[in-house]
Amino acid sequence: MGKFCEVCKKGVTYGNNVSHSNHKTRRTWAPNTQRVRVVVDGTPQRMYVCTRCLRSGKVERAV
Repeated sequence: MGKFCEVCKKGVTYGNNVSHSNHKTRRTWAPNTQRVRVVVDGTPQRMYVCTRCLRSGKVERAV
């Protein structure tokens, strides 16, 4: 899947896994992106869109 949303530009964030013994290792959080057909300027295109943009109606899905 894509690592960023092409609508809202939400991307990967970085941080630490912290164990019970307080040992820290690096990790990433990727947004939940789906490859969907959306209408852009009247024509359908395939884009990676995060589920929040799909749910809030920021894009119009092509049927």
